Amino acid sequence: MLNKKLKPVDLNNIRIEDRFWKQYMELVRQHVIPYQWDALNDQIPDAEPSYCIQNFRVAAKREEGKFQGMVFQDSDVYKWLEAVAYSLMWHPDEELERTADETIELIAAAQQPDGYLDTYYIINGLEKRFTNLMDHHELYCLGHMTEAAVAYYHATGKDTFLKVAIGYANCAYACLGTESGKIPGYPGHEVAEMALVALYGITKDERHLKLAKYFIDQRGQSPLFFDEECKKNHNSCYWDDSYMKKQYYQAGKPVREQDKAEGHAVRAVYLYSGMAEVASATEDRRLFETCEKLWNNIVNRQMYVTGAIGATQHGEAFTFDYDLPNDTVYAETCAAIGLIFFARRMFEITKDSRYTDVMERALFNGVICGMSLDGKSFFYVNPLEVSPEHCEKDYFRRHVKPVRQKWFGCACCPPNVARLLSSIGGYAFECNESAVYMNLFMGGDMELTLNGKNNVFHIETEYPWDGKVRIAVENQEPSSFAYAVRIPGWCRAYKLTINGEDAVYEMEKGYAVLNREWKNGDQILLEMEMEISMVEANPLVREDIGKVAVMRGPLVYCLEEKDNGDQLQQIYLEDGQEFTEKCEKDLLNGVVTLTTMGKRLSSAEWAADSLYQTYHGRNFVDQELKLIPYYAWANRGIGEMTVWIHVK
Repeated sequence: MLNKKLKPVDLNNIRIEDRFWKQYMELVRQHVIPYQWDALNDQIPDAEPSYCIQNFRVAAKREEGKFQGMVFQDSDVYKWLEAVAYSLMWHPDEELERTADETIELIAAAQQPDGYLDTYYIINGLEKRFTNLMDHHELYCLGHMTEAAVAYYHATGKDTFLKVAIGYANCAYACLGTESGKIPGYPGHEVAEMALVALYGITKDERHLKLAKYFIDQRGQSPLFFDEECKKNHNSCYWDDSYMKKQYYQAGKPVREQDKAEGHAVRAVYLYSGMAEVASATEDRRLFETCEKLWNNIVNRQMYVTGAIGATQHGEAFTFDYDLPNDTVYAETCAAIGLIFFARRMFEITKDSRYTDVMERALFNGVICGMSLDGKSFFYVNPLEVSPEHCEKDYFRRHVKPVRQKWFGCACCPPNVARLLSSIGGYAFECNESAVYMNLFMGGDMELTLNGKNNVFHIETEYPWDGKVRIAVENQEPSSFAYAVRIPGWCRAYKLTINGEDAVYEMEKGYAVLNREWKNGDQILLEMEMEISMVEANPLVREDIGKVAVMRGPLVYCLEEKDNGDQLQQIYLEDGQEFTEKCEKDLLNGVVTLTTMGKRLSSAEWAADSLYQTYHGRNFVDQELKLIPYYAWANRGIGEMTVWIHVK
């Protein structure tokens, strides 16, 4: 059975009080959401204008003007509204909700009588709508609108936005398909697929599930729609001159024939997330097996140690197996977020920790690195090695920035981070009627009805700095259910007790399942050794030969020029290197740093004017090294950084 075995715990029933994650959630609520609202309204000095809200005002005929910004600019406000919705679930805010309602009213005012809603075509000419599905993102905007509308309905119970999304979804259903009179098209940029399944979960309108399934089934079929669309409407495809061709859109062949992640990385994982949703909703075994093949290809051959994906700037894309350059990498923040979406959906079907292990890796390392610690600047690209001079002077590294940016003309990443972090509790805890699964370790309180009885869970932890997680059960009467605790793949040694005694549990796909009758005051204690490890890459990864990455628990660490000087490529570690841990509460919002004695390649005997000389062996000098968590780099000024370090 491919039906989902679990669903996220309702955010209304969770209060995250975790020192690590609560600061991120509050940062999003207090700073990022207001900051992004200013960005959407073009009110941030020295930042690229968005034009997003202005476009809606023009489309609603509330002011004169032309469309400005990216063709997909509408999606920025939808992702902002989704983040607002999640934030309102755990922190009601009348003023913020009023602003959101007014924004939704503006969006509704721009909607056309048949439900169509895309400001680019409303302003530039409705007769041209659905004539460039390949590149013009109408269905991408539909997807993000739908996700936001579903979230806002769950948060507030208000259905104005939901009705707007339903109207556009029904318009798309009426216009797109293989029936007579319809356009046999599908999204150039995927996201509508998973959004429509979420909409179906509320409406139970078969049209919404059928449209999602159609988008997946029709994709890549012959004759290829994007080729036909180009001929009919005189469009051109930039990617036909590249090795990717239509696989840039994951549309070069039917999805069930695809076994490697190819093309634009964000589009790919958004598609795979939708495929998992449709496979589950329709019991499509072959489609699910395709999802498994694609997952395995990503995590075993195309994923960075940080959980980032997308190796090349050219097309923001996957390239080929084991091609993982560190300094020219793209690793878009949105792509890591999309991988988390894919991971959660695969986990909900399988209850297998191999998906949540990757979810944790990407979250701690590939996602939160995309936002500064003050929430005021962002990375679009997340490199694993940086030399500021190269970023400035090397044309092929110009996309890599040594410092986070205030905003972007293509601003998909900042609101994506905001909506993920605002809803993080739903990724941490999932449940069904008789079990709760702890996927991520976060302190706080959670209320759940399991097997008909109410239970409250109080969770305390200092994770990821400390490996202890304490769960206290509070209930009015004994209650039988399963509490499943993920034992992370990185964890080599742990102890699990209940009320001070060794726990009795079954290991099921990486989860310790504690199934018993729980009484008020019962306490679970998980103690994980936060071992420091030096990780090496498969030898087929050319860029990492002879190098290691340092990890402590779920966190990848890095060297930064601020602590270790420049020319980081000259630094070496040794086999069996020992590290000293130090909790530095006043550094980078509080982190555990690692120090060790390493080696630096000496240039003392090198002739000053020589570029080359006869090899006489290598000379090294001792140097004390300091490593910080990768997610926190570039918060202390501009300088070099590297994750992968030579090993001697």
